Amino acid sequence: MRVLGLESSCDETAAAVVVDGTTILSDIVSSQVALHARYGGVVPELAARAHIVQVVPVVEEALARAGVTLDEIDAIAVTRGPGLVGALLVGVQLAKALAWARGLPLVGVNHLEGHLTAVFLRDPDEEITPPPFPHLALLVSGGHTQLIVCEAHGRFRVLGSTRDDAAGEAFDKVAKMLGLGYPGGAIVNQIANRGNPRAVKMPRMMFGRGLDFSFSGLKTAVALHLKEHGVPTGDALADLCASFQRSACEQLVRKTLAALDETRLRHLQVAGGVAANSSLRALLGEALAARGVTLHVPALRRCTDNAAMIAAAGYHHLVAGERADVRLNATATLPL
Repeated sequence: MRVLGLESSCDETAAAVVVDGTTILSDIVSSQVALHARYGGVVPELAARAHIVQVVPVVEEALARAGVTLDEIDAIAVTRGPGLVGALLVGVQLAKALAWARGLPLVGVNHLEGHLTAVFLRDPDEEITPPPFPHLALLVSGGHTQLIVCEAHGRFRVLGSTRDDAAGEAFDKVAKMLGLGYPGGAIVNQIANRGNPRAVKMPRMMFGRGLDFSFSGLKTAVALHLKEHGVPTGDALADLCASFQRSACEQLVRKTLAALDETRLRHLQVAGGVAANSSLRALLGEALAARGVTLHVPALRRCTDNAAMIAAAGYHHLVAGERADVRLNATATLPL
């Protein structure tokens, strides 16, 4: 089954063609980084307007790269939430129009489920071994930080969530405080790799408090450090980034290990944009190896928002007989 996937939940306009939920024929992403960089973060109205301009050309490019026409597409999957409602509506409306005009099956997909399905895609650039069911997932991105038991495709049980900022959001806000630009998470990671993670004392957040997360206090600790010492440069900047990153990643690892102990699962997938963080990968890899737990991470380009993961997740709903109609709508706060 060839599924055309559409993704427009935030600041990436994306379309992809995926066969049977695994084989990627094309995966096109149009980034809005340059548009939002001057503001230090995503401006929802500008994001929605940019999606309107880009969505049709992106779909056309995805079809061309896949070597197919709309006549050869079997179904359409689109992100319906969570995300910025104006941005979501652009993808949802186009998906409904294409499905209605072509008489194609349509299904709405939860963006978070897309991230949890990315690890099952066969990527030509990286050999990825997908986890068996059931397994534990650490979903960590700019908008979400959750520990989830993945029982089957489309069946999930949330164990813990952030009580305030998501991990990726904290990275981006710290980057903004340091004047590092947008998107900040990758920049903080790059600079932190040159620093001493023990140089600046950072709080250990949510220590021993169930499986929920919190990152607002860590962000405040950085703000207080800057108020006292000013914005650092050179080695001092690298040390501050490394210390912040180490504290954030240690919390993620500590909670994940607690969830593994509670569930007794032996396979873990890490999904979402922060899954690309080198410190998190290293700390998790070391901790899991000592416990005999297998780590599964999507190809780096599948960690960030993309439409291939939406097409893959939609495939499993389609084969289960699920269908949406013209009443399909965007939901900004859609739960998993």
